[in-house]
Amino acid sequence: MSAAISAVPFGHSTAAQAFQIVPLDGAVGAEVIGLDLARPVSDDDFRRIHRAHLDHHVLVFRDQRITPEQHIAFSRRFGTLQIHVLEQFLLEHHPEILIVSNIVENGRNLGLGDAGKFWHSDLSYKELPSLGSMLHAQELPSEGGDTLFADMHRAWDAVPSELRRIIKGRDAAHSYTARYAETKFEGNWRPTLSAEQLAQVKEVIHPVVRIHPENGRQALFVSEGFTTRIVGLPEDESRDVLQQLYALSVLDDNVYRHRWQPHDLVFWDNRSLIHLAAGCPPHLRRKLYRTTIQGDAPF
Repeated sequence: MSAAISAVPFGHSTAAQAFQIVPLDGAVGAEVIGLDLARPVSDDDFRRIHRAHLDHHVLVFRDQRITPEQHIAFSRRFGTLQIHVLEQFLLEHHPEILIVSNIVENGRNLGLGDAGKFWHSDLSYKELPSLGSMLHAQELPSEGGDTLFADMHRAWDAVPSELRRIIKGRDAAHSYTARYAETKFEGNWRPTLSAEQLAQVKEVIHPVVRIHPENGRQALFVSEGFTTRIVGLPEDESRDVLQQLYALSVLDDNVYRHRWQPHDLVFWDNRSLIHLAAGCPPHLRRKLYRTTIQGDAPF
């Protein structure tokens, strides 16, 4: 396993905050109650958060009145931040933040309106996929807009022996453009990728089953959003196996539905989970800021 736990940054000799970590009902997730991310987070508090993130996979920080600079600074304590390929939707002066929004002003889309329209793990299409993502609510619709998370450790546990035999030791291809142009949410669109952008998102190959570098557990690492095929299987068999794996991934017992509240910050582990944006009525404004933390090459 990697040394990420022992690599927690030091030097933050600030006072500890009194906060609780309360598990949510269901398979995954915990709520962090009483921590203010607008204040410096001490090393001891950071270790508690880090441990909770590994244990629960999704952490919900309520009512975080933080600036983009504070959002970025907290994210950076977990690792290097990744810059999204859609530079037209990066926050001005803060390229570490991707704007996720359906808002159109003066004929211009403020952000990526249909982010997460299919189940996926962020940046699984990169050689170094994401460790985790932090999404901070800026404007929320009065209805809809939920985000769903599915536990891929539990998904692996549910794979029957015959299917395990087929996928044992196999790799899968991941591509950002796999379903890029497919529309799902009314009124949303995606810009045409330039040659330079396409060069940043070439197909990559990762194990179908990965070992989490910090907790040592196995997890499925395929998704309907970015996985295109299982390497070495005939096309029809690959498609059938992937459909079976997708179905096992999103069984009700594996899934947590997050219903957003104002100023929520949600931090999830892309090595343990896949997630899905449920969408909202197109006339209702929704805007969130996302940072993405670089992880390790899956093994």
